[in-house]
Amino acid sequence: MSGPDGGRAATAPTLTPVPPMPAAPEPRRRVGIARWAADLAMGGRFAVTGGRESWARTIMTAVGVGLGVALLLLASSAPNAYSLRGERSDARAALGFQTDPVPGPGTIQLGRANTTYRGADIEGLVMSPDGAHPPQPPGIGHIPAPGEMWVSPALKKLLASGDGKLLRERLPYRTIGTIDDSGLSGPADLRYYAGISQKAFAHINGYHIDRWGTKNVGKPQPLNPGLLLLVVVGCVVLLLPVLIFIATAARFGGERRDRRLAALRLVGADSHMTRRIAAGESLFGSLLGLAVGGVLFLLIREFISTVTLWDVSFFASDIRPSGLLAALITVTVPASAVIVTLVALRGITIEPLGVVRNATPKRRRLWWRLLLPLLGIGLLLPLAGGFGPGSGSSSDTKAYQAAIGAILLLVGLTALLPWLVEAVVERFGKGPVPWQLATRRLQLSSGTAARAVSGITVAVAGAIAIQMLFTTVQNDSTKETGQDPHRTQMIANVRVETGAQARAAFDRYRGTKGVKDVLGFTEGYIADAHSKEKDRTSIATDSLTVAGCPALREVARVTSCEDGDVFVIKRSGSSAYYDPGADFAKPGAQVNLNMDPSGYTPSATKKLWTIPRSAKLVGSRTDPTGSERTGILATPGAFDVADLDQPRAVAMLRLDPKVPDAAEFTRNTSAALDPTMDVMTLSSTSESSQFATIRRGLFIGATATLLLIGASMIVTTLEQLRERRRLLSVLVAFGTRRATLSWSILWQTAVPVVLGLALSIAGGLALGAMLLKMVDQPLAVDWSSLGAMTGIGAGVILLVTFVSLPPLWRMMRPEGLRTE
Repeated sequence: MSGPDGGRAATAPTLTPVPPMPAAPEPRRRVGIARWAADLAMGGRFAVTGGRESWARTIMTAVGVGLGVALLLLASSAPNAYSLRGERSDARAALGFQTDPVPGPGTIQLGRANTTYRGADIEGLVMSPDGAHPPQPPGIGHIPAPGEMWVSPALKKLLASGDGKLLRERLPYRTIGTIDDSGLSGPADLRYYAGISQKAFAHINGYHIDRWGTKNVGKPQPLNPGLLLLVVVGCVVLLLPVLIFIATAARFGGERRDRRLAALRLVGADSHMTRRIAAGESLFGSLLGLAVGGVLFLLIREFISTVTLWDVSFFASDIRPSGLLAALITVTVPASAVIVTLVALRGITIEPLGVVRNATPKRRRLWWRLLLPLLGIGLLLPLAGGFGPGSGSSSDTKAYQAAIGAILLLVGLTALLPWLVEAVVERFGKGPVPWQLATRRLQLSSGTAARAVSGITVAVAGAIAIQMLFTTVQNDSTKETGQDPHRTQMIANVRVETGAQARAAFDRYRGTKGVKDVLGFTEGYIADAHSKEKDRTSIATDSLTVAGCPALREVARVTSCEDGDVFVIKRSGSSAYYDPGADFAKPGAQVNLNMDPSGYTPSATKKLWTIPRSAKLVGSRTDPTGSERTGILATPGAFDVADLDQPRAVAMLRLDPKVPDAAEFTRNTSAALDPTMDVMTLSSTSESSQFATIRRGLFIGATATLLLIGASMIVTTLEQLRERRRLLSVLVAFGTRRATLSWSILWQTAVPVVLGLALSIAGGLALGAMLLKMVDQPLAVDWSSLGAMTGIGAGVILLVTFVSLPPLWRMMRPEGLRTE
């Protein structure tokens, strides 16, 4: 272009922005305790006197820290709660010993009368004092008289309810009082003590004791190494997300706080003083969080006393942490808040005219983030086989090493997550408007988004690892019983004195509502009639079973059977635990039916019976209980059960599935025959009581942790929305629709969670593989559980988005542009 003078027109010089010169480092002066205290106190005053914004940040921090503190206090109360529960259970225990004490003024006769009602186990004892000063169980005022009983509050409530009609028929005693807390393991205990006469004990199983409790009876059984590893890793997985969330909560409201600190720089505060003031503000929020956590803890423990999970309940007084753990939490939480705040401010330059935060941040380094999980794997690898079946009792050192290794591996995942989120979101480009709003926000503050989901990353990774270990330990702790509940559902062992009583008991069961069929077996021992041994205990013995043909087919391989037939079971290797010389029971042989009072050895007086020569040899068959019979099988037409000495009666009961309470009607009949009768429900598997207890504890802890993770993400999202309220108002002023911002919140929550889930799956599989090596088991992945964990993560995304929508819509108003 030519100028007026015909030459080229002058062009304005291009100005290149010059980055601001970094401020000269301030000299670090020694600061005494008094100065630190004054600055921390000033920060505390700013937390409560800085207007609505300061109070909002303080409340959010207090709520976040309070949730974590409440769960930490609950977790630290678990050992004490189980210990107190166990002490009460031990104090009320009534153990029978090999030799009963001689009945006298200081003894009492007991009979175990436990039962089950609609899936709930009820513990009961029938009792009768032997003298004037019997030992008294804890929790009751006096020994009940015949026909009276003491009941627990929970059992009293059940008996008084409409659902307790059948149970009232089973316990025909008059309630005279309730058992107090000292005699119960928990408020949900179903327990009773009933009085019966001494004469009634002549027909039931009983024993004598001269004291209650298990003091000096024996040492508790040590934990199986695999169960110990499950406990250690479970505690790490459950508590680590809580600690991470507390650290995240201490950084709430960081952007607005930093702008307030810039104003302090303007009036003369140096950078070190502003950091101490910021630490004081976080310290006040964490102290308030301690108070909130304490109040929540007190409320939750009152609620816990009304809840029963997996048959476990606690009194509110049981839920109290030890003094050492409570002091450790009280000191650690505020100290962590201060440390987290100081570390967060290291990467920020607070100047009098603003905060240098929006400058291009340094890329996160990967090497030290990989170092943590590698160190964890390095600690876990040497423990391969250390918790296996043949490893014996594992030492505390191994348990601590396993815990530290798991912590390093899981903390390493949280350290890797910010790097992964940053590396992925910086590659996001074009897309719909909600996607661009979400990804741009993630690109500007990927660290905040990563911190928000770090808790769920650790929890899911740990859950995957625990599930892999859990499945293996469950297989070791769950054993096949050999029982077949498809053939028979219940077994009743009836105490009888004569064969006529056995027949009457079987007829009683046949007339019970819901019983489809009764396979009745009347059994007794027989001895070799022609043995010349002087010592009767060395004479060969065997069994004689009398039952109908349908019942005999359940215990022997009988093809043809009619009433009047007799069968002799051929011995095989499966019955090697019997005397190999006990082959006297042959067709045509004579046997002795008279046994001594024990029922297992022959008496001096013989009562002979000749086995018919027509008796058939048959093979044994495993019965529904998983055992095999030997000896002689006879039908009622061939042998009169009244001739049996010291008989035993067993009723195998087939129930009608169309009658809902068939099992309860059956138990009522059993209680009427004998309140101490052993009634067994057949099950194909059984599990270790230790494993069942640990499983219940882990499930309770996992439930609490998942609730905390959901609450923490909601609190974090709400805090982020509050910080961006003015930005949201600007977007609304320019015409942005609610649906657009709602979808952006969804994507902003989903992207970090999806990345966190991917990382947690990889880390969880790695940790699970290490744990399986430690218990010397092959690698096995429960894909259904892994899918469930992924589904939980997706559910958290939807939950957080749904809860965030109402406050988001409230903040989307042009009035939010107002400022002071």
